[in-house]
Amino acid sequence: MSTIKSIKAIQVLDSRGVPTVACRVSLDNGTSAEVKVPSGASTGSKEALELRDGESIFLGKGVMRAVKNINTFIQPAFIGRNPFEQEKIDNELILLDGTDSKSKLGANSILAVSLAMCRVAAKDKKISLFNHFSNIYKDITGNTVKPSLPMPMLNILNGGEHADNNIDIQEFMIIPKGASSFSEAIRWSSEIYWNLKNILKEKDLATAVGDEGGFAPNLNSNEDAIKLIIESIEKSNLEAGKDIFLALDCAASEFYKNESYHLVGEGKSLDSEQFANYLADLVNKYPIISIEDGMDEDDLVGWKLLTEKIGSKCQLVGDDLFVTNPKIFQDGIDAGLANAILIKFNQIGSITETIKTIDIANLNNYASIVSHRSGETEDTTIADLAVGLGVGQIKTGAPCRSDRVAKYNRLLWIEDDYSDLHIG
Repeated sequence: MSTIKSIKAIQVLDSRGVPTVACRVSLDNGTSAEVKVPSGASTGSKEALELRDGESIFLGKGVMRAVKNINTFIQPAFIGRNPFEQEKIDNELILLDGTDSKSKLGANSILAVSLAMCRVAAKDKKISLFNHFSNIYKDITGNTVKPSLPMPMLNILNGGEHADNNIDIQEFMIIPKGASSFSEAIRWSSEIYWNLKNILKEKDLATAVGDEGGFAPNLNSNEDAIKLIIESIEKSNLEAGKDIFLALDCAASEFYKNESYHLVGEGKSLDSEQFANYLADLVNKYPIISIEDGMDEDDLVGWKLLTEKIGSKCQLVGDDLFVTNPKIFQDGIDAGLANAILIKFNQIGSITETIKTIDIANLNNYASIVSHRSGETEDTTIADLAVGLGVGQIKTGAPCRSDRVAKYNRLLWIEDDYSDLHIG
């Protein structure tokens, strides 16, 4: 049996030029694998703690403390151990930290080791990473999942915390739901993206991109963004509401202040019911089938209103609301909030806890969406996670920037190598 020979971490850069943690696990038979962890800009207050140095170097954003925790504290505890016992390893990492928020070692250091164990185990077993994720899902939960290719949700127009413009809603996404294959979904999406750029140019609007590759023009309203996307769909000889559907990530916590939703770009200040009605009007007017973080993470009354108002006809996704935390998620389910969850493994800090959260969603008929973060790298782990756990949906940015496209390219390879896998 192979055993762990070394665990090594270094500081690398993410897609925003901000430091993040990279980790390599090596086995005694020479097999090794490495991962890089992502980082968010729009974050929920209940997320596990991402440990930063807080000094003058890298403007306080360095992660050398997290790197040191891996090399000095975590590595000695796991030398000579079995790398295939994922749940046991993760539980021991959490125990080694000893805090609810993973603030001692840092969620970024724990996650780096957790994911590197997944990769090295799959490589040593000579199986695909997505099949390994399927296997450990069964090991951890006792339940089985069928791998499948996810339907992509592509953020092609940015606002909020992801762009320096006057649009309040953070993400405007397209979902190529009418596509018969993943490769067709990506082709359609790329063509829409290119046509959107041409339309923006024609209207003398900016074509610079935000953190996740979406365009970031100044517009008069959120509705104007939707209209531009629909125009680009039609210019691509596709039909909105049939071939392509729309999704929003409001990131409402970013503009919720003093119990009101402040749409600064539109000069509006709305209470919970008014903002729920605002979103319901958009859903009734346009082919919007998914809304993420439609209410502030602590506005539970607003979430209840929104769920009752449009939950039967629109996917309502909790991101900041649930932060991939099994306990918080279960409490939300019991309260009847939302009907879907966004899965970001760095919100919780280990693959075992991530899998348990997805299992809760499956058992309660909530949809799951595996998601990137705004600060990404070329690491493609989330592509395999989405396939292996058969979640059916992935959100990983525009068809632009190598940190985003790397995930789509990984999925294209999986589709080509495994013809028995189908989309959605």
